[in-house]
Amino acid sequence: MKWASLAILALCNPDGDLPALLDKIKAVRAEGEGNPEAAEAWKQVVARGPEALLPILAAFDGADRRAANWLRAALDAVAEDAIAKKQAPDAKALETFILDLKHSGEGRHAAYEWLVRLDPAAPERLLPGMLEDPDRELRRAAVARVVAATEKLLKTDREAATEAYRKLLPAARDRDQVDALVKQLQALGIKTDVQAHYGVIARWVLIASFDNTGMAGFDLANPPERGVDLRARSSGKGGAPVRFVEHATADPVGKVDLNAVLGKEMGATAYAYAVVDSPEERTVELRVGSNNAVKLFLNGKLGFFRHEYHHGMKMDQYVARGRLQKGRNEILLKICQNEQKEDWAQTWSFQARLCDALGGALPFNIVTPKPGE
Repeated sequence: MKWASLAILALCNPDGDLPALLDKIKAVRAEGEGNPEAAEAWKQVVARGPEALLPILAAFDGADRRAANWLRAALDAVAEDAIAKKQAPDAKALETFILDLKHSGEGRHAAYEWLVRLDPAAPERLLPGMLEDPDRELRRAAVARVVAATEKLLKTDREAATEAYRKLLPAARDRDQVDALVKQLQALGIKTDVQAHYGVIARWVLIASFDNTGMAGFDLANPPERGVDLRARSSGKGGAPVRFVEHATADPVGKVDLNAVLGKEMGATAYAYAVVDSPEERTVELRVGSNNAVKLFLNGKLGFFRHEYHHGMKMDQYVARGRLQKGRNEILLKICQNEQKEDWAQTWSFQARLCDALGGALPFNIVTPKPGE
């Protein structure tokens, strides 16, 4: 029986132990929990040879990062052994798996990498249809293919290349690709709204400041955490009245330098508040970068916290997952600065955006009321 027939039979009508073995691999947990059982199951799965390959790929569905690493190792071992024995995996079966969007992106990408080894022509056949793929790596490869083709086109037809770059930008998700496309479009005389592309929250009401002496303020629920009242005049750090400062950032990725806007403070806590209107209810990721300790709230619910200072800042550093309601939604960030005196510990900043799981901007309007309203 051909490999494809065996694999499809194992996937659709397994003979009993492959699913159980794969479940043991997927059951691995932190601190080595489940590792002995997974190791034994891994050996038995690999010993099954080519018939295990498609079931392994399907097992990526719902697997966490630890389990996916085990599965990837099993996949590679089975495929390498099959090739060595002149039983190369069936390219058509792999392509069918890749094109089935019900499967996890990681499993589909693993299958794609093996397909490319077996069929070097596969990228030209598949990548044109993957500019909107739900897997980030496959989408990245698709974008890279068009970029390479457009670079060649630019030498002969500037107008057509410009249009190709313009149409490609909405598909890009990785920052290096976005930055390169924006730079190329600017060189061609096309301005782009980078903030809109990323879904940056660019306008805030900053609420300052509250005490964080001895880093004790991080766990203290100050009034904004119990509900933002832009008319309040409660006391902040040192008994001073709380300040409400409107601020709009022009930075492409939405960086806000709190030292520059509020004045330099140490041992202090500030809040950034925004209200956005969503045209529909939907799942969302609130992605934030900061050098400082942070808490992220969406519609009053704590979505993420990290009590760590001066560890560097990058885009999408922290992610809070939740749901945008149709209509009004409140976003609140808590950014704490400690009292370290080193030069590298003076930063007090953040940036934030709203996007889907792949990093694509979501439609929303910022409707934050003015202080006093």
